[in-house]
Amino acid sequence: MKFGLEGVSRLLGVLDDPHQRFPSIHIAGTNGKGSTASMLAAIFSSAGYRTGLYTSPHLVDFTERIRIDGKSIPRRAVAELTNRLRRHILRHKPTFFEATTAIAFAWFAEKKVDIAIIETGLGGRLDSTNVITPLASVITTIGYEHTDILGNTIAKIAWEKAGIVKKGVPCVTGVEDRTALRVLRKVCREKGAHLHPLGKLRVSLRSESLKGSTVDVNAEGLRYKNLKISLPGRFQIRNTALALSTAGVVGKGGAFAVSESAIRKGLSTIQACTGLEARLSLVREKPRIVLDVAHNPDGIEKLVAALKTLGIKEVVLVFGVMKDKDHVAMLQYLESITREVIAVAARTERSRSASDVAASVSNPRIGVRAALSVGEGVRLAIHQASPRRPILITGSHYVVGEALEFLRAKRA
Repeated sequence: MKFGLEGVSRLLGVLDDPHQRFPSIHIAGTNGKGSTASMLAAIFSSAGYRTGLYTSPHLVDFTERIRIDGKSIPRRAVAELTNRLRRHILRHKPTFFEATTAIAFAWFAEKKVDIAIIETGLGGRLDSTNVITPLASVITTIGYEHTDILGNTIAKIAWEKAGIVKKGVPCVTGVEDRTALRVLRKVCREKGAHLHPLGKLRVSLRSESLKGSTVDVNAEGLRYKNLKISLPGRFQIRNTALALSTAGVVGKGGAFAVSESAIRKGLSTIQACTGLEARLSLVREKPRIVLDVAHNPDGIEKLVAALKTLGIKEVVLVFGVMKDKDHVAMLQYLESITREVIAVAARTERSRSASDVAASVSNPRIGVRAALSVGEGVRLAIHQASPRRPILITGSHYVVGEALEFLRAKRA
């Protein structure tokens, strides 16, 4: 793994700098950036703009990372663009993410998108996506993650994330931590970038289920009644307000204005508009199987709170995690909603072993077993599930992706 903009800049140069040929919105953050990016993409697509969406990692198929109006890049196009870069790749050996970013930007330029929503891969300042000069920078949340790379304090992590802020470009943020906000304010002041913090959010919840929520939202400059959000979980309401605020900032000049009807349509059909999956997603009814890509303590805490609110208080848990994550803290939250843990490891060298995960379950009243694969773990969970004990699969994009792959093959 290497960081910096030199490698991706060389690749983009080979492709005639496609990142300079489309407007964009740039999103960084510890949690919520994928959901917020998809909400924005759904809103702009619903408003009639040809909208690119670049996210990572993928769950099942590489092409999921690069979409236009919800449609994945064709494999043929990936092969053609890779072939154009082949000689350079063999010579300079860029990272996988550098090459992927160059391919995404080339595809968006070739297809003449009106706007592209770009999610960072890791951090911000040295992330390969940070070659763009967007219409707005968005920083969702800031918490402890990748401390070996980004720093071991909130202030250091905030400074790295704030590296996406560009001179004179407005920055919209949902960050609440005072230390992180102080860093963001300082960076924005130095760069002459107006900071738009989300501030206090007043929400009246009308209904909620695993199919989504209906809310009244009242924040600074934002007032929507009976707003349907197709992503379930109360934590998505703040992501929604952040997406609405960003759309408002970008549309102020009139070039990318969106109507209230487009906002309502987009937010009520996020998954259909963008292909987003595994955000507290119910993927099967019998037995009930819920997938979520929460992959750090903060994300898991919000997931557990959402499940309890929805009345799901005991699950058969299929859980796997990467080596660089605080799996012990994640399990401490998850142990409150399960009496059966099936530990798994995804097919990547970054995975913590299933036996290590199993050994970290601290509650002696919880049954634990380590499965040989993610698919085997899902199979075991299906045998133990009941109407009162749905299956929850979480901990990593990689684990959730392999589970989806297994479930689709089993259904075929």
